[in-house]
Amino acid sequence: MVAGTAWGLAADRLAARWPRHEDGHVRRVDWRTPTVGALGALAGLMTVSRFGGGAPETLALVGLFVAALVVLFATDLDQRLLPNVLTYGLVGLALVAYALGAGPFVRSPGQLAVAAVAAVALPLGLALVAAPFGRGAIGMGDLKLLVSFGLIAGAWRILLGLLAGAVLAALAILVLLALRRVTLKSYVPYGPFLIVGALWALLVLAEG
Repeated sequence: MVAGTAWGLAADRLAARWPRHEDGHVRRVDWRTPTVGALGALAGLMTVSRFGGGAPETLALVGLFVAALVVLFATDLDQRLLPNVLTYGLVGLALVAYALGAGPFVRSPGQLAVAAVAAVALPLGLALVAAPFGRGAIGMGDLKLLVSFGLIAGAWRILLGLLAGAVLAALAILVLLALRRVTLKSYVPYGPFLIVGALWALLVLAEG
């Protein structure tokens, strides 16, 4: 838990600097810092709890995936951005996990085929649904993240993670609207909610 908290705090400070802001600004510590720290602590604890008793290579690969998700959470909160170097990197990591037989859920060629179809079809479907709401309704980074998540977690988990993220986003927006912190025209990044949904589906959702 201590390591997870430290990683979350480091991810927040990284996101304040990278990718570099156009004006060179570096955000000071604010509400995002403890938020990312708490996510890092919880994600680290759940990763060890879920996979610590299994194969060490699976724990290592899932741990890398989760650590990257924490950084993506931080960058999207800070800059409304999911960097390609991480989203594409996670696609590669998911394929490496399968190739090494260390994937947590996608282990057979049949499972990989189904996961690949879901990892492409669901993001495309989401993009089509979001299209009428404008260009900023869903980002390309969100769609790339879904591809990597589907490949490592499987078809069922990508669907449930996506639904969980959508529910969390809707609840958060309703609360912010009630508090008058946003309006119906405000942009609220979907990435952080998607990442929380993905972590839930990867680390908490039972087998089956």
